[in-house]
Amino acid sequence: MIGNLYQENKLNHFKALEGSNFKRGHTNQLQDNDRGGRLLNVFYGLKLLKYLSLVVAAIIASTLTASAQTINSSDKVKLSYVGEGWANNSVNAVIFRKNSLVTWRDTQFVAYYDKDMRVVLGKRRLGENHWTIRQTQHNGNAADAHNSISIMVDGDGYLHMSWDHHGHALRYCRSIAPGSLELTEKMPMTGKVEQSVTYPEFYKLADGNLLFLYRNGASGRGDLVINRYEKATKTWTQLHQSLIDGEGKRNAYCQSSIDQNGVLHISWVWRESPDVASNHDMAYARSTDGGRTWEKSTGEKYKIPINMESAEYACLIPQKSELINQTSMTNDKAGNPYIATYWRDSASTVPQYRIIYHDGKKWETISPSFRKTPFSLSGAGTKAIPISRPQIMVTGAGKEASILMIFRDEERGSKVSALTISNLRRKIWKVSDLTESSVGSWEPTFDTELWQQKKVLNLFLQNVQQVDGEGKADIGAQPVYVLEFDTHEKR
Repeated sequence: MIGNLYQENKLNHFKALEGSNFKRGHTNQLQDNDRGGRLLNVFYGLKLLKYLSLVVAAIIASTLTASAQTINSSDKVKLSYVGEGWANNSVNAVIFRKNSLVTWRDTQFVAYYDKDMRVVLGKRRLGENHWTIRQTQHNGNAADAHNSISIMVDGDGYLHMSWDHHGHALRYCRSIAPGSLELTEKMPMTGKVEQSVTYPEFYKLADGNLLFLYRNGASGRGDLVINRYEKATKTWTQLHQSLIDGEGKRNAYCQSSIDQNGVLHISWVWRESPDVASNHDMAYARSTDGGRTWEKSTGEKYKIPINMESAEYACLIPQKSELINQTSMTNDKAGNPYIATYWRDSASTVPQYRIIYHDGKKWETISPSFRKTPFSLSGAGTKAIPISRPQIMVTGAGKEASILMIFRDEERGSKVSALTISNLRRKIWKVSDLTESSVGSWEPTFDTELWQQKKVLNLFLQNVQQVDGEGKADIGAQPVYVLEFDTHEKR
């Protein structure tokens, strides 16, 4: 039934760590040089072997059906139950949802597919557990994990939504009034290059207007399109039909961020074919005028469109390095960009998480190399990968910056995990788990506006299962939560 349903907070399926348990994890120090960070040899020993054996045993004993567990929130982690969502693949929990959660004033909004592949919207007052839920008139092919839902609220409070894309015609609508969960029917934006849309993403500018980024084309042969929304006229215009040009030979897989000064940053890997193994390099561009003109980190102006030859490279990474696409980026207080990703060194079989960042003068790379398990990326479609793509947040600036990276790793029991570097100058890192239970194939997405405004981290959380390719797991609807993580250190 379409309409408003009211949900109270329920017992959650993921047990949050006790405050004392949150401190568990590995702590080590990174050593940096101009080419990138290196990790000093760490100690794991018999304790790690014992820990891994317990993880393996837990994985063997687990099934695809989640069982109810008792809420055990801590002073660091709290969970708010939203509703029941589709979990047969990772479509509700892929990292390229911009956004899954978004806050406007004191109201937080959420979107997800339910078990019938209907788009569901919800809202609550910040800090409360009571959600107002509405099953909308819109649906999508949730069986393809590319076809995620992205939402954003403009400066006047209108909710914008784009959903169900993998080379399809544009699906876009917005709320009928500020703060409303009732949506219009599907409508066009500009009417230009809207027939082959994938990876729709919204970004909110400081003036309350919006940017909308998407790929036009297909994997291995696509271009990046940017549209701009003016809230005063409630109209979209197209800034670039091809900001990043694959020249019919390749395409860019991007991640973006807007810093506190309103500068838009984009980084991307190139892919030469539909095979993920053809990902290579990390390129970069920024815009100081809301996406109209673009420059390199040096201030040198780009000629549009940007292509493989003209791009600035933050890091050169060869093909067949298990380099993943579409991860995350953010900025420190000074506007310096930080990119979180993973790849494998040529001398190793183990992909490691990496943080590529600009220190104001040059590009650097650090690698907290705590992973031990090899895996390989190849083929097309949505992959079943033992680790998630990482989500990165930064506070402070320069050498005093603090880094938080959220991820999932089978080595740690596929829990929600956090890597923290409290001071970039010292480069001491710590890894801790935020849940005690597995979250399956979940990847982190978060409320970007709440983080930008208040440095409060709210994550979309659901136990989902991804079968390699575009397979469908035999699992029923699973609870959707918002995980609220207190990132502040106790003094």
